[in-house]
Amino acid sequence: MSSYNMRSLKLPVLTGAGLKLFTALVENKFTRLFLIGSLLENGGIPKLRQERFDEAPTFYPLIEPDTKLAVKFPTFSFTKKPKDFPYRTASDYVKAYKDGSLTPLQAAELVLTAIEASEKDEIPLRAFILFDRNEILKQAKASTKRYKDNKPLGPLDGVPAAIKDEIDMKPYATNVGTRFIGAKPAADDSTVAARLRDAGAILMGKTNMHEIGIAPNGCNANFGAIRNPYNTDCDTGGSSSGSAAAVAAGLVPIAIGADGGGSIRIPASLCGVVGLKPTFARVSEHGAAPLCWSVAHIGPLTGSVEDCALAYSVIAGPDISEPGTLKQPKVSIDGWNKGDLKGIKLGIFKEWFEHADPEVVKTCYQMVDQFKKKGAEVIRIDVPELDQMRIAHATTILSEMAICMRNYREHQKEHGTSVRLSLILGQTFTAMDYVQAQRMRTRALAHFTKVFEKVDVIITPGTAVAARPVPAGGYKIGWSDLGTDTELMRFVFPFNFTGHPAISFPVGYDSRGLPIGMQAVGRHWDEALLLRVAYNAESVVKRILPKRFYKVF
Repeated sequence: MSSYNMRSLKLPVLTGAGLKLFTALVENKFTRLFLIGSLLENGGIPKLRQERFDEAPTFYPLIEPDTKLAVKFPTFSFTKKPKDFPYRTASDYVKAYKDGSLTPLQAAELVLTAIEASEKDEIPLRAFILFDRNEILKQAKASTKRYKDNKPLGPLDGVPAAIKDEIDMKPYATNVGTRFIGAKPAADDSTVAARLRDAGAILMGKTNMHEIGIAPNGCNANFGAIRNPYNTDCDTGGSSSGSAAAVAAGLVPIAIGADGGGSIRIPASLCGVVGLKPTFARVSEHGAAPLCWSVAHIGPLTGSVEDCALAYSVIAGPDISEPGTLKQPKVSIDGWNKGDLKGIKLGIFKEWFEHADPEVVKTCYQMVDQFKKKGAEVIRIDVPELDQMRIAHATTILSEMAICMRNYREHQKEHGTSVRLSLILGQTFTAMDYVQAQRMRTRALAHFTKVFEKVDVIITPGTAVAARPVPAGGYKIGWSDLGTDTELMRFVFPFNFTGHPAISFPVGYDSRGLPIGMQAVGRHWDEALLLRVAYNAESVVKRILPKRFYKVF
């Protein structure tokens, strides 16, 4: 008998005047008393409060490595792309530099032209919010000289890349999607930006995001909503929305995102690109804005699995600036491009897998059939208490975000309306709620440990729905749609909570031509196997470029 206990939510969508009024009523200390109970009830908080736990709390999912996974530090060589693969990849840039048909300086100019064109269109894409032409050309000239001297730094030298606005990168401010954070430029690069820069990547600027990353959509009332390149009337997903849109639109082959509750994998699914959330503490958070310490992950969004493996191999690994990263095994991408899945056991929780739009379910099962043809064995699994995990994750991330924003209390009214509403909910949770959630984390880790005794990888859809139209008026001030949020987050949230690595990759398109993604989840520290699964999917999926695509060269 299945233990599946998740459900869809049918709640009104709030935007415009209705959203403003409801937020004002919840912010008012008198009317809040009459409304907060229903908000907590809709979120399932009373259910978590009633749970009885024997487990001690787990505040960080820092998992001691299995030494069998400690293979070697990765070396990287480019591989053959699928026939008719439409995206420019790092290998395309490097090949052009080496054969003399293009220089990094010329490439940087072409990317800048494309970014500017994406903003001048009738509907601006708003993927980027900050880019400094002089700084970019300075990097490009240095890379051009290295190629001229036959001394490139490696397979990322001269490759354009972008960084999400919540991650420090000189000489830009880190706004975290707000108008009041980031008054001064970052004094230093984050570890992730520094590693990309040291590898020779041309850092093209900062990408737009949902404000403070608090919701899984592409709204930003401060810098403009990020548009989905496949259909500008539809949402990108969030919160690494600009990074996903920039890659999908062909502006850069690699962008960095951050993921506290699906914020890499959701926009990757909705925008038709690859998004990897590595194991918790595999990639250093040093230099990232403090938002949600115990569920936060940094990872790449890319057009191809190869570029995902390349970017991951550069940014992952121990960092003395963040002690939590020091216990990890050596980074390995060994076997990432092996063209079969022989001996790999894929787990599917049927009731969970099928709790999605019929087109999504059908397309994902078609990919499962392809995996079988490549030698994978599919095994039925069961994961208890998924809904309790959902509630505990929401309690954790909203509590941590609310406390992070307390330093900016004087700017509370400057947040977007929907952001203010979410922060109020986070402020309502008690210390007992938070500890109760961490006890649920201990139990969640135990549940998945049992599952991974039977299978190597868990397979789910990336999101339960493909990109949905933005509600009327939503582009101006945002929107609150908890029903759709639940559909977008249904398959992703547990693995922020438990710290397991997870990857989203394209597997097809719906009847509207919008992308459908699939998710693969692995044991802690086993990112290489997830890349292999995604690589095998990529070999059989015919990728379709979006309507808003900018051919750089």
